[in-house]
Amino acid sequence: MSSLGAYDPWVRVYTRKGDDGTTGLYFGGRVRKDSIRIQLNGAVDEAQAAIGMARVEFDAGSEPNELLAHIERDLYVLMAEVATAPKNDHKLIAGASLATEEMVEWLEQKIDALSHRFEMPSDFVIPGENRASATIDLARTVTRRAERTAVSMKMDGSTVARYLNRLSDLLWVFARWQEGHSQLANEKK
Repeated sequence: MSSLGAYDPWVRVYTRKGDDGTTGLYFGGRVRKDSIRIQLNGAVDEAQAAIGMARVEFDAGSEPNELLAHIERDLYVLMAEVATAPKNDHKLIAGASLATEEMVEWLEQKIDALSHRFEMPSDFVIPGENRASATIDLARTVTRRAERTAVSMKMDGSTVARYLNRLSDLLWVFARWQEGHSQLANEKK
């Protein structure tokens, strides 16, 4: 037995509370599953999963893997904020359950740092130069959809939409960086 008590392998994943078409919010309350709030969280969840798919293209502990893992953790913060009813916004904690300006600035710093590592393309980019860049481009497009949903939600005073905008910019630059690495590796062969 662990310090957490008896292990029950038959703990249910389902609660049946959502069978009526509603879902629970962080800090309480329920909304319809087709509400814009839940659509946004679903889109952010999809973006996070797509980023996870891109992350497996890189070795554990590598710079690209760590960068993407950091972003995945930040997206949990965004989802907590989005999943909170406005009446409970005062319960949110900056950086833990509330997206912050510092999180947006971190993305901007990463964009600037990566942009200096390769020559930016001068033409339109066709995704698929290599598997890594293609998975990152897919994550970018899913992130853009999440951003469009965030704009529709109109979260006054929130940095969620700005974060998603910068994240999609970072993913674009990241994919181009990975294409550059592929091109350099091919030239050395």
